[in-house]
Amino acid sequence: MENIISYENTIRSLIRTVPDFPKPGVLFYDITTLLKTSQGLKAALEAMAYQTLDLNFSKIAAIEARGFIFASSLAQMLGKGLVLIRKKGKLPGTTHSIQYGLEYGSDTLEISDLAVDKGDELLIIDDVLATGGTAKASCELIEKIGGQVSACLFLMELSNLKGESMIAPRKVKSVIKL
Repeated sequence: MENIISYENTIRSLIRTVPDFPKPGVLFYDITTLLKTSQGLKAALEAMAYQTLDLNFSKIAAIEARGFIFASSLAQMLGKGLVLIRKKGKLPGTTHSIQYGLEYGSDTLEISDLAVDKGDELLIIDDVLATGGTAKASCELIEKIGGQVSACLFLMELSNLKGESMIAPRKVKSVIKL
Protein backbone atom coordinates (compact mmCIF):
# COMPACT_ATOMS: atom_id res chain seq x y z
CA MET A 1 0.00 0.00 0.00
CA GLU A 2 1.40 3.36 -1.02
CA ASN A 3 1.57 6.37 1.29
CA ILE A 4 -1.99 7.09 2.46
CA ILE A 5 -1.43 10.87 2.25
CA SER A 6 -0.48 10.44 -1.40
CA TYR A 7 -3.75 8.59 -2.00
CA GLU A 8 -5.80 11.28 -0.27
CA ASN A 9 -4.12 13.98 -2.37
CA THR A 10 -4.79 12.01 -5.54
CA ILE A 11 -8.44 11.54 -4.59
CA ARG A 12 -8.94 15.23 -3.82
CA SER A 13 -7.31 16.25 -7.10
CA LEU A 14 -9.56 13.94 -9.14
CA ILE A 15 -12.95 14.89 -7.65
CA ARG A 16 -14.71 17.50 -9.76
CA THR A 17 -16.80 20.15 -8.04
CA VAL A 18 -19.96 21.23 -9.85
CA PRO A 19 -21.60 24.41 -8.55
CA ASP A 20 -25.38 24.75 -8.43
CA PHE A 21 -26.13 21.06 -8.99
CA PRO A 22 -28.69 19.60 -8.55
CA LYS A 23 -30.10 22.97 -7.50
CA PRO A 24 -28.81 26.52 -6.99
CA GLY A 25 -26.56 26.93 -3.97
CA VAL A 26 -25.46 23.28 -3.84
CA LEU A 27 -21.84 22.33 -4.54
CA PHE A 28 -21.83 18.77 -5.94
CA TYR A 29 -18.73 16.57 -5.61
CA ASP A 30 -18.62 14.40 -8.73
CA ILE A 31 -16.61 11.15 -8.56
CA THR A 32 -16.91 10.47 -12.31
CA THR A 33 -13.52 12.10 -12.84
CA LEU A 34 -12.03 9.97 -10.05
CA LEU A 35 -13.42 6.70 -11.36
CA LYS A 36 -12.45 7.21 -15.01
CA THR A 37 -8.79 6.49 -14.28
CA SER A 38 -7.31 3.34 -12.82
CA GLN A 39 -5.08 5.60 -10.69
CA GLY A 40 -8.10 7.30 -9.12
CA LEU A 41 -10.02 4.11 -8.48
CA LYS A 42 -6.94 2.43 -7.03
CA ALA A 43 -6.28 5.40 -4.74
CA ALA A 44 -9.88 5.35 -3.49
CA LEU A 45 -9.91 1.60 -2.85
CA GLU A 46 -6.50 1.51 -1.15
CA ALA A 47 -7.37 4.47 1.06
CA MET A 48 -10.69 2.89 2.03
CA ALA A 49 -9.00 -0.45 2.73
CA TYR A 50 -6.53 1.35 5.00
CA GLN A 51 -9.47 2.74 7.01
CA THR A 52 -10.60 -0.82 7.83
CA LEU A 53 -7.38 -2.01 9.48
CA ASP A 54 -8.67 -1.51 13.05
CA LEU A 55 -12.18 -2.85 12.39
CA ASN A 56 -13.68 -6.28 12.98
CA PHE A 57 -16.31 -7.32 10.43
CA SER A 58 -17.27 -10.34 8.36
CA LYS A 59 -19.28 -8.70 5.58
CA ILE A 60 -19.47 -5.42 3.74
CA ALA A 61 -22.88 -3.83 3.18
CA ALA A 62 -23.11 -1.59 0.13
CA ILE A 63 -25.64 1.22 -0.14
CA GLU A 64 -27.20 1.59 -3.60
CA ALA A 65 -25.90 2.78 -5.97
CA ARG A 66 -22.43 4.32 -5.73
CA GLY A 67 -21.63 2.32 -2.60
CA PHE A 68 -21.70 -0.74 -4.86
CA ILE A 69 -18.68 0.59 -6.81
CA PHE A 70 -16.40 0.60 -3.79
CA ALA A 71 -17.90 -2.17 -1.66
CA SER A 72 -17.68 -4.95 -4.23
CA SER A 73 -14.00 -4.32 -4.91
CA LEU A 74 -13.20 -3.92 -1.21
CA ALA A 75 -15.03 -7.14 -0.35
CA GLN A 76 -12.88 -8.98 -2.88
CA MET A 77 -9.66 -7.27 -1.70
CA LEU A 78 -10.36 -7.98 1.97
CA GLY A 79 -11.84 -11.46 1.57
CA LYS A 80 -15.26 -10.47 2.94
CA GLY A 81 -18.83 -11.24 1.91
CA LEU A 82 -20.96 -8.58 0.20
CA VAL A 83 -24.48 -7.50 1.19
CA LEU A 84 -26.57 -5.21 -1.02
CA ILE A 85 -28.83 -2.55 0.47
CA ARG A 86 -31.22 -1.64 -2.33
CA LYS A 87 -34.04 0.72 -3.12
CA LYS A 88 -37.54 -0.74 -2.78
CA GLY A 89 -38.55 -3.34 -5.36
CA LYS A 90 -35.07 -4.24 -6.62
CA LEU A 91 -34.56 -7.53 -4.76
CA PRO A 92 -36.31 -10.85 -5.42
CA GLY A 93 -37.75 -13.05 -2.70
CA THR A 94 -38.44 -12.09 0.88
CA THR A 95 -36.90 -8.84 2.02
CA HIS A 96 -36.72 -6.70 5.12
CA SER A 97 -37.33 -2.98 4.65
CA ILE A 98 -37.11 0.34 6.41
CA GLN A 99 -38.72 3.62 5.45
CA TYR A 100 -36.84 6.82 6.18
CA GLY A 101 -37.34 10.54 5.73
CA LEU A 102 -35.73 12.67 3.08
CA GLU A 103 -35.63 16.43 2.74
CA TYR A 104 -38.84 16.25 0.68
CA GLY A 105 -40.74 13.01 1.28
CA SER A 106 -39.51 9.54 2.13
CA ASP A 107 -37.83 6.50 0.63
CA THR A 108 -37.47 2.82 1.45
CA LEU A 109 -34.41 0.59 1.64
CA GLU A 110 -34.51 -3.19 1.47
CA ILE A 111 -32.21 -6.10 2.18
CA SER A 112 -32.64 -9.76 1.32
CA ASP A 113 -33.69 -11.99 4.20
CA LEU A 114 -30.81 -14.30 3.17
CA ALA A 115 -28.05 -11.64 3.28
CA VAL A 116 -27.33 -11.28 6.99
CA ASP A 117 -27.10 -13.94 9.67
CA LYS A 118 -27.91 -13.06 13.27
CA GLY A 119 -24.77 -11.66 14.92
CA ASP A 120 -22.93 -10.83 11.65
CA GLU A 121 -20.73 -7.76 11.96
CA LEU A 122 -20.99 -5.53 8.91
CA LEU A 123 -19.09 -2.58 7.56
CA ILE A 124 -21.44 -0.23 5.70
CA ILE A 125 -19.94 1.54 2.67
CA ASP A 126 -21.10 4.44 0.54
CA ASP A 127 -19.38 7.10 -1.53
CA VAL A 128 -20.42 10.17 0.45
CA LEU A 129 -21.77 11.04 3.87
CA ALA A 130 -23.96 14.13 3.61
CA THR A 131 -26.92 14.52 5.99
CA GLY A 132 -26.65 10.90 7.14
CA GLY A 133 -30.27 9.85 6.58
CA THR A 134 -29.58 6.97 4.20
CA ALA A 135 -26.64 5.69 6.27
CA LYS A 136 -28.69 5.85 9.47
CA ALA A 137 -31.53 3.93 7.82
CA SER A 138 -29.02 1.33 6.56
CA CYS A 139 -27.64 0.86 10.09
CA GLU A 140 -31.13 0.51 11.54
CA LEU A 141 -32.11 -2.00 8.84
CA ILE A 142 -29.10 -4.21 9.55
CA GLU A 143 -29.67 -4.03 13.30
CA LYS A 144 -33.40 -4.71 12.86
CA ILE A 145 -32.61 -8.09 11.27
CA GLY A 146 -30.01 -9.14 13.85
CA GLY A 147 -26.77 -7.84 12.36
CA GLN A 148 -24.30 -5.52 14.05
CA VAL A 149 -22.72 -2.45 12.48
CA SER A 150 -18.96 -2.40 13.00
CA ALA A 151 -18.65 1.01 11.32
CA CYS A 152 -19.75 3.12 8.38
CA LEU A 153 -17.07 4.01 5.82
CA PHE A 154 -17.29 6.75 3.21
CA LEU A 155 -14.94 7.98 0.53
CA MET A 156 -16.00 11.59 1.29
CA GLU A 157 -17.71 13.30 4.19
CA LEU A 158 -19.36 16.71 3.83
CA SER A 159 -18.54 17.81 7.36
CA ASN A 160 -20.69 20.94 7.38
CA LEU A 161 -23.85 18.80 6.99
CA LYS A 162 -23.08 16.92 10.24
CA GLY A 163 -24.17 13.51 8.95
CA GLU A 164 -21.92 11.78 11.47
CA SER A 165 -24.24 12.91 14.26
CA MET A 166 -27.15 11.07 12.59
CA ILE A 167 -25.21 7.80 12.71
CA ALA A 168 -23.91 8.20 16.27
CA PRO A 169 -23.05 6.37 18.42
CA ARG A 170 -21.85 4.09 15.62
CA LYS A 171 -18.30 4.55 14.36
CA VAL A 172 -17.87 6.65 11.20
CA LYS A 173 -14.77 6.71 9.02
CA SER A 174 -14.09 8.86 5.97
CA VAL A 175 -11.12 8.98 3.64
CA ILE A 176 -11.48 12.72 3.05
CA LYS A 177 -13.53 15.43 4.71
CA LEU A 178 -14.77 18.32 2.63
